Amino acid sequence: MGGGGAPGELAPFLLERFFAKYEFSAEHLLCLSDCEPLAMAELLALAGPEERQLWENLSLAYTESQGLPALLREISSKYDTVRPEEVLVAVPEEGIYITMRALLRPGNAVVVTFPGYQSLYAVAEAIGCRVLPWRPRENARGELYFDAAEALALMEEHDPKLTVVNFPHNPTGKTLARADWDALVDNCRARGRHLFSDEMYRLLEHDEAARLPSAVDCYEKAITLCGVSKTMGLPGLRVGWVATHDASLYADLCLHKDYTTICGSAPSEILALIGLRAQERLVAANMATIRENLGLCRALVAEFPDLLQWDPPAAGSIAFPRLTAEGDVEDLCARLVEEHSVLLLPGSVYGDAAARTQGRFRLGLGRRGIGAGLDLLRRFLRGLRPAGPGPPAP
Repeated sequence: MGGGGAPGELAPFLLERFFAKYEFSAEHLLCLSDCEPLAMAELLALAGPEERQLWENLSLAYTESQGLPALLREISSKYDTVRPEEVLVAVPEEGIYITMRALLRPGNAVVVTFPGYQSLYAVAEAIGCRVLPWRPRENARGELYFDAAEALALMEEHDPKLTVVNFPHNPTGKTLARADWDALVDNCRARGRHLFSDEMYRLLEHDEAARLPSAVDCYEKAITLCGVSKTMGLPGLRVGWVATHDASLYADLCLHKDYTTICGSAPSEILALIGLRAQERLVAANMATIRENLGLCRALVAEFPDLLQWDPPAAGSIAFPRLTAEGDVEDLCARLVEEHSVLLLPGSVYGDAAARTQGRFRLGLGRRGIGAGLDLLRRFLRGLRPAGPGPPAP
């Protein structure tokens, strides 16, 4: 669907290879999905007496495989129905991998939001599953949206072993109406099937009223994936978690984790605890940055109506607008980084031919100080020509 790996083999991870090439050489990163990373001193300044004692007495020994008990308690407190023993601390990518390996077998059907983070479908493809993409539609204004009726139709027709969703969605920044979310959950419950919900961008809704409940608080066979990378600006800690009420699945996840990281990083788990206890403050600061950057990006689009088409995100720290200039979006992004050291992420990096044809690219909203990069992007856009009347055909 998105990477071309042979059965039984993991496909090359297009997004990660793209960032390996450019992320640490380009000067202006306008496509990052995380929020402004905290400095170590900033994070430690948020520590209370208990966390300071944990940090100062830290032993660099192996840690408990499920996670630091205090961290498990803190994570579980963020949900309405989750107990600490239902949380497994893992690197976010690892959480995806071990869940897919635990649940899926060759021939299983899997419905998944697409385009998306490649692991959410590539691991299932490597296992030999039939991966059924739930793609966004485009309205008359050229804005993307996910039609829940299409997902429900796929689920009714194929009875997937697993339904994989990602709301707020990467890369479009879209989410679902509550009624549509409830319909998806109810469908999984009626069939007794698992629901995997990637909630890495949850809490970054631009209107809090649009926030969906966590899947694990809605359904006993849901698996929620979350972490400290996106919403809290702590990606370098590599701390995430999966939470589920399914005790049998939880035991299987622990078994699989014994073959990956075994246990987490002792310093990272204490630092994550500090961050989670200051979560409200960190999220508020990041939302302020996102709102400021939304204004800057809308102004840029307004300057170049023949070259850019805005697609307003509803949540998260990214947007997925359209470049309507003459030329292929992948080639134009390559020129931009080579000529101006400004990095945008073309939609083709998601393995999505439609996104490439439409000229879609990912724009990051969570980092401070993007003005200089946007100015260089302006200079680049002044040298382009419109593609012609109307947007490129999808």
